[in-house]
Amino acid sequence: MLDARLLKLPIASHQHRHEHHQVVVGVRGEADLSVDGTGSHLDTWKACLVPTEARHDYCGDNQNHVLVINLDPYMPTLNTPAHRDYERMAPLFERPRTLEMDNRLQGLVQFAAGEFDRAPDNDGMKRHLAASILHCMAERLNDTREVITNRNTISPEVIRRYIMENLHRKIRVEDLAGVACLSVSRFHEMFREVTGITPHQFLLQTRIDQAVQLLVSTSLSVSEVSYRTGFSSQSALTNTLRKHKGTTPSKLRFGEKVA
Repeated sequence: MLDARLLKLPIASHQHRHEHHQVVVGVRGEADLSVDGTGSHLDTWKACLVPTEARHDYCGDNQNHVLVINLDPYMPTLNTPAHRDYERMAPLFERPRTLEMDNRLQGLVQFAAGEFDRAPDNDGMKRHLAASILHCMAERLNDTREVITNRNTISPEVIRRYIMENLHRKIRVEDLAGVACLSVSRFHEMFREVTGITPHQFLLQTRIDQAVQLLVSTSLSVSEVSYRTGFSSQSALTNTLRKHKGTTPSKLRFGEKVA
């Protein structure tokens, strides 16, 4: 059984538990949750994953709206498509956790919330959208597991994928280490062993490469390109291109090759 609802939470709830897994996704406002004694702050970029039987409560503000998805672990029959779907989602609920959503997943949640509000009686549509959100979350969880195939290996491609999905935002080395489930110092050491450069250099190079691609292949303004690729301003992008590529946005627009 999978069902989903768009709710305005009351200011607070008493501690409770239930016999189904639950995902609580921030849509508007903020809330503080406690799951089995572990605190979690929920906003529009986070989802709280509550396994069956986990005791939890919450305290929200007056603006708090959430998307609640319930998944019954006992319903899918063995050897059915529904059971295979559940097997893909089950790792999400190995333990209570808070999932930091990237901009694509957050956009999907906001889209789903809008559709829930537009068609509150369309249960089939709500189930399909909720299942899509869960599958996307499960895929991202798998991605983080792929970062480390063993404790001595990091996948730069998975790190790059995270950077690309959050390119317009401020990204810290701490965030990249979190994707790899490593301490900052250990991540820095392992990343440099694998790639030959530091995480900061890798992040900057990814931003530069994407900025060059947008400048060459689109008609976006330099200001818009700088925003989309995470530079603080148009001048910051220009100075970075001049320093690292020996060119400027205007020269790229006129077809000058990058160094």
